[in-house]
Amino acid sequence: MKPDVLVVASWNVQKNGQTPVGGQNHSPSPTEILAEYKPHIVHRQELSGAGANGKRSLYAAAHALGGLIPFMGDEIEGRSKNPTGVMVDPGLFDIVAHTNDDLPWKQICHVQVRRKGSHRTLHLASAHLTHFDPGLRATEARRLTTYADHGNTVLIGMDANSYPHRTADEIADPIDWDMVEDRVHFQHRTIERDGRRVSDTGPSEILTGGAQPVYTDVAHHASTVLGHREALTPTSSLHRTDQGPRRRIDWQLSTPDLASALIDFEVIATGDVPRWSDHALTISRYDLDRVDRQLGRAA
Repeated sequence: MKPDVLVVASWNVQKNGQTPVGGQNHSPSPTEILAEYKPHIVHRQELSGAGANGKRSLYAAAHALGGLIPFMGDEIEGRSKNPTGVMVDPGLFDIVAHTNDDLPWKQICHVQVRRKGSHRTLHLASAHLTHFDPGLRATEARRLTTYADHGNTVLIGMDANSYPHRTADEIADPIDWDMVEDRVHFQHRTIERDGRRVSDTGPSEILTGGAQPVYTDVAHHASTVLGHREALTPTSSLHRTDQGPRRRIDWQLSTPDLASALIDFEVIATGDVPRWSDHALTISRYDLDRVDRQLGRAA
């Protein structure tokens, strides 16, 4: 019997849990935390070291999540050593293709799947935008827009390292950059507009802005359309206090055709999550029958 709900998770686990917060391992592990939500699709960021020993730890994590099929980017000398990855439930999806888009700092892990019984491809992408360069973040965001070209249906999970552009809708406290103690962070996360430095909302504007946006910000949709205000809970940093108040920098995006299938969006920033990462875990849930109809799957 097929499930009624498609569960999609996205989580930046700090250094893949290799160095737990406080330097000590804890229980439950990040994989055990994820397993509680029974995800069918997992977008991961910071799969640090997961490619070692024939990707042994990557396969172990995917197996522990119910036998998901895992994919990840490469660890490239001279670039970020924190790859992105995607895991997929083979009971719901057939794998079509896997590519890693090779950008200057982090690759985007891009997996194409088909819902069993459907001929329409669903594109999945896990991204971790560059932490130090707003210009490069804009380029990475524009690359993500290409997955939706030609009417493609897409689901993205990402650490945006930047901020939502519809600031009035957010429930996070605003940032007073004059009060931010970490001046390197100030350089990394601000851009110049009208002669002053402001928060970088460029990737959000590229991905989800305009009268006909390429993507729907799933949390924003859950809040403004479904009335789930808590979907806009800030996601990072769960640890740092010198970089301003927590902000919502971890996003799940869908092409607008899937937005109507969204049931809810959850931000998990408490409990055991902060013991492993400075980023919240995000979970979206979709009505699988509606997803199937969008993907042209026969009943």
